[in-house]
Amino acid sequence: MKIIILGAGRVGTSVAESLVSEANDITVIDTDGARVSDLQARYDLRGLVGNATLPSVLREAGAADADMLIAVTSTDETNLVACKIAGDLFNVPTRIARVRNTELQDHPELTGEQGFRATHIIWPEQSVTDYLLKLIEFPEALQVLEFAGGAASLIVVRAVAGGPLVSHPIRDLRRHIPNIDSRIVAIFRNDRSIACEAGTMVQPGDEVFVLAAAEHIRSVMSELRRMDKPVRRVMVAGGGNIGLRLARALDTGEGLERWGAGFNVKLIEVSKRRCELLASQLSSRVLVLHGDATDEDLLGAEGVAECDLFCALTNDDENNIMSALLAKRLGARRTIALINRKSYGELMQGGQIDIAISPSHATLSNLLKHVRRGDVVAAHSLRRGAAEALEMIAHGDGRSSRIVGRRIEQIELPRGATIGALVRGQGATTRVLIAHHDTVVEADDHVILFVANKRMIPRIEKLFQVGVGFF
Repeated sequence: MKIIILGAGRVGTSVAESLVSEANDITVIDTDGARVSDLQARYDLRGLVGNATLPSVLREAGAADADMLIAVTSTDETNLVACKIAGDLFNVPTRIARVRNTELQDHPELTGEQGFRATHIIWPEQSVTDYLLKLIEFPEALQVLEFAGGAASLIVVRAVAGGPLVSHPIRDLRRHIPNIDSRIVAIFRNDRSIACEAGTMVQPGDEVFVLAAAEHIRSVMSELRRMDKPVRRVMVAGGGNIGLRLARALDTGEGLERWGAGFNVKLIEVSKRRCELLASQLSSRVLVLHGDATDEDLLGAEGVAECDLFCALTNDDENNIMSALLAKRLGARRTIALINRKSYGELMQGGQIDIAISPSHATLSNLLKHVRRGDVVAAHSLRRGAAEALEMIAHGDGRSSRIVGRRIEQIELPRGATIGALVRGQGATTRVLIAHHDTVVEADDHVILFVANKRMIPRIEKLFQVGVGFF
């Protein structure tokens, strides 16, 4: 696939890094020559220095025969105008823009075919907020992913000594919870994937990826660790777009149907003017505090020791790390830090900071489903881009498809790829079928796969292609 990426910042770099390893023809455009040179030195791609809103620059980048344009520069205007030019002048089939101005979410006619002609819009702040809300709903999880409209969930959990399944083989899971069908699709131990076979022992500290119907997730999680108390008291450091969105969602209960409203929320912001704006946009139930989240006296006075969750969401990595570490030392039960730099996130997660969230990683997950070939409903980037979870629809029949009409054991999956579940039917007839060796894939099934190494993705895409005879 020929892809043009506009912007060589953190998001653009993450996207290029993810796609270049899959034999795509990548061209990156940025006005900063140093960034472009750095990307060219690190990856097998073409770099171009220039203004992405100029037709001449897009033409030089090969827009005339490009399959996709991904606009992720730091300015919304550049991203949207570039999509308009790519559509009007070069007829690029897929045009994706990252847009941070949340007001435009209420006006899809401005961004769609009748406006700036973006075929897909990525809202990064909303992506991160949704990520945070899932972690609040499941406080024991490291990551929560939904498939088939929420019918099935993939939960990433850190196994803890004392869990019923910990220090036991995977086969014991069915004996412990006989009435619930679930599947452990992957285990990472010391940052390395290990085989998930019936006799594989789950060890304390393992990162376990478990797939089940959404209503059974909590029962399965309780096999791997002690269940935490529900999150009710939340302290948020940083009143930017993400901090405001999170505080508003907790205040209204939006996106938290299980828990509803009623959270005790304190929001700390260093800018006095921003505090006034936040107070005007949030109800009186949210306490807006003017101060520095790295101030030990402030955190202590506001009761950080009693809070269930501390979220450091400023735009400064170092401040987020320091405030989260300080909150943990002062007694916060769980801490989450927004960290842009990949090396910082890998260093901090799992230590005193429970979860490190990368905004570029959350954006990448939203992009992937548009990049993947085939009928892809969802694609989630895992382990900071190293692995991936996919929801793909199986089409065709026994003659035209290498998937449909075959048992799971007959499907020639590449090494490291696992079919975890099938979602069959729609609406009231939806059923989640955990995949076993004799489960047969039917036409129109939503197939949920875990791929430990994303280099295998092209082989997965080819496997799901339908032969010419089907048409």
